[in-house]
Amino acid sequence: MKRFLPFVMFLMAAPAHADLTHKIQSSVQLNVQSAATQATRIGSSYSVSGTNVGTSDGTTAGMLTSGTITSGVYSPGNISANQLNATSGETFSYSASYTQADAIPTAAPTVGSVHNFGSMTSNAAGTAGDLAGTIGTDGSMTLTAGGAGTTATGQHVTELTIR
Repeated sequence: MKRFLPFVMFLMAAPAHADLTHKIQSSVQLNVQSAATQATRIGSSYSVSGTNVGTSDGTTAGMLTSGTITSGVYSPGNISANQLNATSGETFSYSASYTQADAIPTAAPTVGSVHNFGSMTSNAAGTAGDLAGTIGTDGSMTLTAGGAGTTATGQHVTELTIR
C-alpha cells in the first residue's frame, strides 16, 4: 500500500486549468478629403547699407525717403548714392535690396485658383466614387478604391491569450 501512496496523492492534486481569452476586432475606415487651400502672404523687406557713400532722396543730401504703402505693399522711395570723397581715391560700397510683398487680396482664395501669394497650396475636394470597404466574419477584406482624394483602410486582428 505504501507503494501506491504517491500515486494516490498525485491523483488527489488540484486539476490543471488555464484562462483562455480570444478577441477579434475588425475595422474599415473610409475618407474623402475636403477642399483645402493654404496660403502664406510674403511681406515687404528693404535694406540699404554702404561705406563712404553719400545719399540723397533726390532733393536733399544725406536723406532717404520713407516710401509708400499701397494695398499692403511697400514701395521704397528714390535713393541716389555717390562716393563721399571721390578725389582722394577712397573705396566705397553701396548695397540695396528689396523684396516686394504679396498684395492684400480683395476676396478669399478659390480652390484650384492661383492667387497673388508667394506660397500657396490648393487641393480640390475628393470624389467618393465607388469608395467602399467590407470585412467578412472570416476576416476576408474587400476595399474598393474611390475617386481622387480618397483613402480606404481595413484592419482585422485576431488575438488568442492563454494564461
